[in-house]
Amino acid sequence: METHQGELAARRRTRARIRGSDPDAFGELFDTYARSVYNHAYRLTGDWSTAEDIVSLTFLEAWRLRAGVAEEGGSLRPWLLGIATNVTRNQRRATRRHAAAVARLPPGEAVADFADEVAGRVDDEEQLALVRTALAKLRRADREVLALCVWSGLGYEAAADALGIPVGTVRSRLSRARRKLAKHMEPPGTGAQMRGDRTSAVRPIEEGTR
Repeated sequence: METHQGELAARRRTRARIRGSDPDAFGELFDTYARSVYNHAYRLTGDWSTAEDIVSLTFLEAWRLRAGVAEEGGSLRPWLLGIATNVTRNQRRATRRHAAAVARLPPGEAVADFADEVAGRVDDEEQLALVRTALAKLRRADREVLALCVWSGLGYEAAADALGIPVGTVRSRLSRARRKLAKHMEPPGTGAQMRGDRTSAVRPIEEGTR
């Protein structure tokens, strides 16, 4: 009991320091949660470089929103992952606008060709491609819930708070996302042989939940 109360007191102090614009508190926040934000951003985008940008933007946005941190509460991880989700949405919109602008360029204009950085960082390239293709077929809302609940390990209520939606909506989206992802992870003609492998894509990944 004393340990639990001590943790709650420490979290209240951290929240107060963040609301008070303490740069050291933000440094600690970054050190504690940057990896979780980075992993979440990668799972939403499938691109390591973009994920790095989202981490930076997430903590800049967290600094801007610091006054809104509640006095009471548990881990600030759900709050940060919610911000990262919104930042990712904004990045996608900006990317679409950029692609539309490039499409309007006169013929002959040079367009940068960015190499896919993911393949060089993952051993099983074929499995990675399969996962990314499957994720791309999910609706954005389902993909976000899957990333928060399954890969980032948030509970239903924490994910609901992060996304600003009811808990029931989180449950229904997650159930739908699991079914669709499992279906898309099975290449044509493999039948039940892929069943054991594909489930690894929808298992929770341990990341620390402080």
